[in-house]
Amino acid sequence: MTAAPPRATIIDGKAFAAGLVDRVAAASGRLEAAHGVKPGLAVVIVGEDPASQIYVRNKGETTQRAGMRSDTHRLSDNTSEAELLALIAALNADSGIHGILVQLPLPAHIDSAAVLAAIDPDKDVDGFHVVNVGRLSVGVPGMVPCTPLGCLMLLKAELGDLSGLNAVVVGRSNIVGKPMAQLLLGESCTVTIAHSRTRDLPSLFRTADILVAAVGRPEMIRGDWVKPGATVIDVGINRVPSRDPVKAAEGKTRVVGDVAFEEAAAVAGRITPVPGGVGPMTIACLLANTYTAACRAAGIEPEPLDA
Repeated sequence: MTAAPPRATIIDGKAFAAGLVDRVAAASGRLEAAHGVKPGLAVVIVGEDPASQIYVRNKGETTQRAGMRSDTHRLSDNTSEAELLALIAALNADSGIHGILVQLPLPAHIDSAAVLAAIDPDKDVDGFHVVNVGRLSVGVPGMVPCTPLGCLMLLKAELGDLSGLNAVVVGRSNIVGKPMAQLLLGESCTVTIAHSRTRDLPSLFRTADILVAAVGRPEMIRGDWVKPGATVIDVGINRVPSRDPVKAAEGKTRVVGDVAFEEAAAVAGRITPVPGGVGPMTIACLLANTYTAACRAAGIEPEPLDA
């Protein structure tokens, strides 16, 4: 009887995120007990987008579970840009708020770039402010975007020292691709950013000890594009028709990543699933950033939150 081929270790992001939230809660409790500082997160949402409403509710519930102050500001679709900027200015001035997150997308009449630029960089727990982009680029402490930070935490928990490994990041967005590459450079990886104009993607991917997929194309990366034993981090969240023809005809969908999971799992050493991989890390890292911001505001060294 032929033995089954080896299969990649599944990286359980959901379990890791739950542990991170527990560590943040414990560290926040010690911060409040020792220094009287209770980390506070303010989330601002404009409009009634259903997906954003669910996401914001989940953020609020998780923030409260971590023992932090949680403020949610729900504004109507017709809120003016000036009104939103005035709220951000008030939150910047509130010493009990250490993190400010404005839920995107914003209505078309509001300039998202102007809104994000108005947030105090030290309270920008999304890590999108140009000051924090610069801090990450030159390697000084700042707020790091949550999804790339979560990916790095998973990689270090699985692999330990990343120094010298070849890493390929697929996608060059400001939210994931570029900061992910900067974080990996900071860990002394040799980093390549691949994108739509990159030539011979399969050959490039086969050189990657670490492959981070953040391109937004369902199951684009095939199993035979993956280097045997590589660690694959799939950031993609794509909705595609259900495999069941009847359900598909009814409009039912399923969620897949940017990587053809079953094919890649037969080749890779480690791989994140979709869902249940990177996704849960985003909110957990948002809380970690809020805790870090609270410590820095008080002139206190944050506790390490690694596993």
